[in-house]
Amino acid sequence: MLVVDDNKVIRQLIRVNLELEGFEVVTAADGVECLDLVHRIRPDVITLDVVMPRLGGLETASALRSDPRTRHVPIAVISACTPYEVDAGVSAGVDAFLAKPFEPSELVRMVHRLAAGEERPSVDGRSGAGRAGSTTG
Repeated sequence: MLVVDDNKVIRQLIRVNLELEGFEVVTAADGVECLDLVHRIRPDVITLDVVMPRLGGLETASALRSDPRTRHVPIAVISACTPYEVDAGVSAGVDAFLAKPFEPSELVRMVHRLAAGEERPSVDGRSGAGRAGSTTG
């Protein structure tokens, strides 16, 4: 797993929750660092925040999709998930969206599905069509 977010607290929250589920997690503070690390660690799933310094999540997703070595790595955006972010993310090749704030169980469920290559979750981490926003259950 490669977790990319400029907020250290969010990176640690995601990392701890995924490590408790048995995932090996590497973190990066922005898209530039992600692109530097991705070929060395070869993650099974990448999570991206949208707004980050140097290189944002949507630009990072586009770069990952344009590289044959990372074209098929599942990408999840963990962000506010505004309608613009969702539309732009889909265009950039993002596979799943999880709205902040999120429940750790939603994060774990989404990552398990992406890592297993199962049906892609929607905006809220559940399968099927969905809208941007937080979930309540």
